[in-house]
Amino acid sequence: MKKQLSLAMAAVMALSLAACGGSGDSTTSTTSGTTSDAATTEGSDVSTNWGDVTLTMWGAEEDQTMLREMADAFIEENKDKGNITINIGACSEADTKDNVLTDPTAAADVFAFADDQLNELVAADALQEVTLNADDVKSRNLEGSVEAASLNGKLYAYPMTADNGYFLYYDKSVISEEDAQTVDGILAAAAKAGRTFDMTLNDGWYIYSFFAGAGLEATLADDGVNTVCNWNEEPGADVAQAIMDIASNSAFVSAPDADIVSGIKNGTVCAAVSGTWNASTAQEIWGDNYAATKLPTYTLNGEQVQMGSFAGYKLVGVNPHSQNVGVAMMLADYITNEANQQKRFEERNLGPSNINVNASEEVQAAPAIAALAAQSDFSDLQRVGANYWDPAASLGQILQSGDTQGKTMQQLVDDAVAGITAPVAQ
Repeated sequence: MKKQLSLAMAAVMALSLAACGGSGDSTTSTTSGTTSDAATTEGSDVSTNWGDVTLTMWGAEEDQTMLREMADAFIEENKDKGNITINIGACSEADTKDNVLTDPTAAADVFAFADDQLNELVAADALQEVTLNADDVKSRNLEGSVEAASLNGKLYAYPMTADNGYFLYYDKSVISEEDAQTVDGILAAAAKAGRTFDMTLNDGWYIYSFFAGAGLEATLADDGVNTVCNWNEEPGADVAQAIMDIASNSAFVSAPDADIVSGIKNGTVCAAVSGTWNASTAQEIWGDNYAATKLPTYTLNGEQVQMGSFAGYKLVGVNPHSQNVGVAMMLADYITNEANQQKRFEERNLGPSNINVNASEEVQAAPAIAALAAQSDFSDLQRVGANYWDPAASLGQILQSGDTQGKTMQQLVDDAVAGITAPVAQ
């Protein structure tokens, strides 16, 4: 552990806030005493002798105020250990990997990111293995989130949320609980009401649900870079036909997320496949008629097949190039602890990965969180290579348009798999 805490860099880490749109907002403790850098000095005790410590933390734009409060609380709790400054920068969790990998030595000390970025960050030596309180981190978080934060049996990040997935929202005044169980039922009820069921088909994240539900796979190869995909095996061509049949229904609309939100607001949409980020909008517009549940089943060769999904988690990582690795780990541990996951749920309606918070009555009563929990039995970690996304989206685009360009369904899935499994250029 002391060796982990004795990493000294030759140059001071740059605050790479411009890449992530950060404001550089900071708060500093004003404690008198030692000014030695306890986090980077050989043989010192990080728990009692930090000296002067400056950290930069990146998080989502909408979390900036909350992160500032967490950082200030961390400083207050540890003000007896040294002079602590924490700068806050805005960086979308979806863009973290790209910003960090631009120059890991200039990236933030602590950063939030989506779990599917973990493998590449580890491969680039841009994630510090969790060597401080690792057993506690594992024991307090949901098993799936710990798995998402781990690679080859080692924990590389701190689980922060367990809500980066998708499920079904619906308006109970139009869609009954029974209707919501099947795509056919939803479409029939929507058509009767002159409204629509919306989902994004030309997106690899969502179209995966149909193929996964049919028992087909798209996952990382053993090299951790390329993708293994068997969508062109039985019954892949039939899955593609089922998707096109759904898309051709007059009550179905393949729409991007922003259009789904607009449709909920203007009253045209009565059911949609989306995630927790739209929970507040659906609840505000539909009021007492707001409901959420697992994804429905769809008709495949005359049988009902449960739709699968990607399960996603938000994690917090520590930069191994930080001048203050030990204190950075303590900060990451702090902002993802039980109290702060409760704070995230209360202030931002974010689903907790913390076991205790997740099991609370308040969380379990939230329709979106309960829907995610129900869908978790049919979900997989998002682990695909870079060449997965464009071919999968292109397949969805063809199927939603109904224009097969003269190709059979088998040829379409063959083309998609050829693109998805093509070697990633390195």
